[in-house]
Amino acid sequence: MLTWQDIENRALHGNLPTNHRVEKTDDQWRNLLPIEVYEVTRHAGTERPFSSPMCTHFEPGLYACACCNTLLFDATEKFDSGTGWPSFTQPIEPNAVAYSSDGSLSHVRIEITCNSCDAHLGHVFPDGPAPSKLRYCVNALSLKRTT
Repeated sequence: MLTWQDIENRALHGNLPTNHRVEKTDDQWRNLLPIEVYEVTRHAGTERPFSSPMCTHFEPGLYACACCNTLLFDATEKFDSGTGWPSFTQPIEPNAVAYSSDGSLSHVRIEITCNSCDAHLGHVFPDGPAPSKLRYCVNALSLKRTT
C-alpha cells in the first residue's frame, strides 16, 4: 500500500518505470481525443466539480486512462470524497500513476499523471480515509470505466 511518504519521495526523486510507454505527438492526441478530454489530459485542465455522474457511481469495475487505456484504478478503492471529482485511495498498481510537484497555485500540490502516456489525471492529497489516508482526486474526463 502506498503512503504519503512514498508519494512525496516519487515526486521528488523519480517515479517507478512504467510497464509500457505510449508516445504520440500533440497533433495526434488532438485528433484522437474529444476536445474536453484533450484539454484536461494533455493541457492539465480541470473539469467543473460535480460535472460527472462518475462521482456518485460505485459499481464494480476498473478505470483506465482515457488516452491510452492503461488500467489506473479499481472501483474497490473508490470513495465519495464530497469534492466533486472521482476519488480513489490507491492506484491499481504502484507504477500505474506518476507523481510530480505542481506549484500552479499558491501552494505546492502533487500532480498525478498516467505513467504510460503522461496524461494529466488530477492530484493526490494526504486527507483520504484510513488505512492509506490518500485521496487521488481524478478528473472523470481522464478516465474510462471498463468491466
